[in-house]
This record gives sequence, structure tokens and C-alpha cells, in this order.
Amino acid sequence: MSAEPRINDRIRVPEVRLVGPSGEQVGIVPLAKALELAQEYDLDLVEVAANARPPVCKLMDYGKFKYESAMKAREARKNQAHTVIKEMKLRPKIDPHDYDTKKGHVVRFLKQGDKVKITIMFRGREQSRPELGYRLLQRLAEDVQDLGFIESNPKQDGRNMIMVLGPHKKKTEAMAEAREAQAARKADAKANPGKSQNAAEGELSEAPDELSEAPAEAPAEA
Repeated sequence: MSAEPRINDRIRVPEVRLVGPSGEQVGIVPLAKALELAQEYDLDLVEVAANARPPVCKLMDYGKFKYESAMKAREARKNQAHTVIKEMKLRPKIDPHDYDTKKGHVVRFLKQGDKVKITIMFRGREQSRPELGYRLLQRLAEDVQDLGFIESNPKQDGRNMIMVLGPHKKKTEAMAEAREAQAARKADAKANPGKSQNAAEGELSEAPDELSEAPAEAPAEA
């Protein structure tokens, strides 16, 4: 129920179709009788289908119902996962060290369940060699094929060439695995108190806390 329903004395109709506390159908009864039953059960009479003829009302603990509904909505928001498109920029003649660094970021993004937009930036005479960018994008896609796939094939866009990689793993799965891994590390640290505090902190710092619903990181350039 998205809007606040009418309950008890706020219900103003001659009769209602009554549903019992356990979901059983009581039938059509006068409003006075429904209110009387609500008092006997020490429950509320709640209008759950105002547009029905006659309106449908149910006997329930309305305060408990509202609390449980709020908790479910909160849990749903907590577990809601938004796929984020990260961006990584490279130059066609990137050196091996920078390539490995950028690939590491792409691997991390895909493991988190995010899409990655790869942009090859051409400058000057490089624009006459689009095959350099194409080969680089293909190489990157092959290097991370265990984690992601080419969702959008390389295409020229002005001075840039763009490709989008999609993750094999869904965002919700990545978040669940991250929480399980962090819980396992905490349990291990608790079961092995002999470990140094620094070691325990080092393990926990490896947890991919960037799996929270954070905005896309600023693009990195080669």
C-alpha cells in the first residue's frame, strides 16, 4: 500500500468484505460487526482495497505491519544494485607498465560488476593509424575475457575510438561475494587473535569497498 490506508473508525462505509488475521475470508459483514471483531482480536481493521465494492478490509496489527513494511523497503534499497559505467582512457602507443596499470583498473571494475567504457585517444598523426587503437582494444578485451565481454564493438568517434566491456558477473552477485569475503576475513581474524593488528587491518583494507553505490571514478589518462 503506497498511500496511508484508512483504519478503524476512519472507515466510513456501510459494509466491508472482511479478511481474517490469518488471511481467511470471513465474507461481507456490516462495518460495526467488523469493528467489533477487531476489538475482540485486539487488532486493527485496515482497508486494503478501497476501490472494491464493498471495500476489502483485513484484521491486522497495523503498527507491526507498518514496521515490517518499512524494514523490507529498507532492505530492498540496501540490496539494490546500480550498474555503473566506468571509463578508462588510453593512448594508442601506451607503454607496457601503463597498460598493465590500466588493465588492472579494468579488471577491478569488471569484478565489481560494472561496465567499462574504454576510450583510445588519438593525437596528431596518430589519427591516420586507427588500426593501432583497434588492436589495443582487442588486446585488452582478450586479456580480460574471463571477467568481461565486448558489449559494444570498437568504433571511431571523432579523434577517439570507443569500446564498451560488460561484466560476466552481475552487480548483485559481486556485492554479495564481497560481503561474504569480508565476513570470512573478520571471522578468521576473530578465530586467530594471535595475528598482529596490522596484518588484520591489511586484510580488511583489501575488501572491495568500492562496490558500494559510488559515482563513477574520474577518467584516467595514459
